[in-house]
Amino acid sequence: MPRSSTSLLEPPAPRRRLEARRARQRLYPVTVLYSAYSLLVLGLALRSPHRARAALFFTGGAVAWTLVEYLVHRHVLHGRFRDSERILPHLLHKYFDHLHLEHHARPWDGNHVNGTIRDTLPFASVLAGAGFLFPLHTVPALVAGILQSYVVEEWVHHSVHFCDFRGRYFRYIKRHHLYHHSPKGSEVGYGLTSGFWDVVWRTRIPSPERRALFARPRRGPRPPVLPSASGEAQRPHA
Repeated sequence: MPRSSTSLLEPPAPRRRLEARRARQRLYPVTVLYSAYSLLVLGLALRSPHRARAALFFTGGAVAWTLVEYLVHRHVLHGRFRDSERILPHLLHKYFDHLHLEHHARPWDGNHVNGTIRDTLPFASVLAGAGFLFPLHTVPALVAGILQSYVVEEWVHHSVHFCDFRGRYFRYIKRHHLYHHSPKGSEVGYGLTSGFWDVVWRTRIPSPERRALFARPRRGPRPPVLPSASGEAQRPHA
């Protein structure tokens, strides 16, 4: 189980901008490659006589990704794989055990916020290759939806750590994810783009903390509620 960071205090603005730039530089190649692939496959599939089915499979891939992101975050990134002489356990230990530990230890470090081509291309290639065993408007369109949704999820994760969007969704997902980074939250809040699967699999943020985190201000603007290092909801001092 990855350790949670000892502090969720954001770094000074200049350092935050630097780390955000580092994270984006890692994310741009992922965005360009997978978006180009996904939109090309979707475009070709929509030109077929089965365009409605292609759109349905692509949408199904987007929905499927929300479950994949939850399961991977909970059972792979928060899992532990003992090293072994066997190939699969060794690869799992080598490529996964250190990744999320570093992110939780240094949540504002731009080198550990987003995945890279090197991290994800082997899996994406196998998935895409297997998809082409089926008609273009079916599994390939599904895989395109999965990969495009992965790109969206990575940008949402980036925004949680480096942006201060005022939209209702972004305020919600930022509080949800930063609570997960607190010591009390490391075993809840695994959803990265929503809390839906946390409800289904009973890893939702506990009710008292959830009410404090997502409470609406009654009078005038108030500072956002963020989890402290102890995991308790608190408002920053002015």
